[in-house]
Amino acid sequence: MKKNIALVTGGFSGEAVISYKTAFTIDNNLDREKFNVYKIDVRTEGWFYDLTDGRRTEIDKNDFSLQIDNENIKFDAVFIAMHGTPGEDGKLQGYFDTLKIPYTSCDAATSAITFNKRYTTAVAAFSGINVAKSVLLIKNSFGSPDEVIANLKFPVFVKPNNGGSSIGMSKVSNPSDELGIAIEKAFKEDEQVLVEEMIPGREFTIGVFKSKGNIIVLPVTEVISKKDFFDYEAKYEGASTEITPAEIDEVVADKIRETAAKVYKVFNCRGVVRVDFIYNEEEKQPFMLEVNTIPGQSEASIVPQQVKAMGWSLKEFYTKLVEECFNN
Repeated sequence: MKKNIALVTGGFSGEAVISYKTAFTIDNNLDREKFNVYKIDVRTEGWFYDLTDGRRTEIDKNDFSLQIDNENIKFDAVFIAMHGTPGEDGKLQGYFDTLKIPYTSCDAATSAITFNKRYTTAVAAFSGINVAKSVLLIKNSFGSPDEVIANLKFPVFVKPNNGGSSIGMSKVSNPSDELGIAIEKAFKEDEQVLVEEMIPGREFTIGVFKSKGNIIVLPVTEVISKKDFFDYEAKYEGASTEITPAEIDEVVADKIRETAAKVYKVFNCRGVVRVDFIYNEEEKQPFMLEVNTIPGQSEASIVPQQVKAMGWSLKEFYTKLVEECFNN
């Protein structure tokens, strides 16, 4: 008997536009021989399902069910295809936990921690994973850029502490000319801003997921940005080159794979995550940048590239993610 899967997308942030692209890819590749798929658009004005005949019906949030004509549809599992709040920061996960509905992403605690970049690097550093030195700025108590200049070496990256997709992010080489503008830009996106020392080196990113209880690491991708760094345009508008699998020494690849698997364990991850690294040649070590618990699945996204490089179809991959969520 087919299982009913809610493919949840949209969201309450500017990242909703990316969520719809991710959901489009997943929707096109979920196995309809195994699953009945209902794409649910979560917006501030309501949670909707659009029928093929043009009608729109709203989710009953009391039990996350749909009423279509005289049929009450309940879901066996949820495939979360939402970047930003409330799908990437743990809010939806907590809701589904209370309803005892399995879902494909990390749990509420892990999602909330990894959505906060400062918490993420603190947990990683405590576990012996290399991270960049950083300073956290709080909007209501932030004095001046001088507190950053005194504590960090430049260049630095300035970015909203919560969120993803590199929205509001800047690279600052000259503190006197650029730092104040970059901080102001990031504060427009979040009440907290993270200023992080730049680690020189090559940028790599790698997907990790669990299937049948085993942690599986996807092929490594090298990201070569045509911009000064891997910003929104580089990620989503073609201003970068991704090489999958990366052309690197196997010793380097092993270090990245091992660290990525350790990150997955340390943060108690579920589903597929993507871990971003800088490999520093001087120290011969990878430095973790971020953990993305809902990595993009659009045509331009990296995880689908890595899945294909592994020799799998996206249909096989998404089936594994759905099947695994029943084991959590």
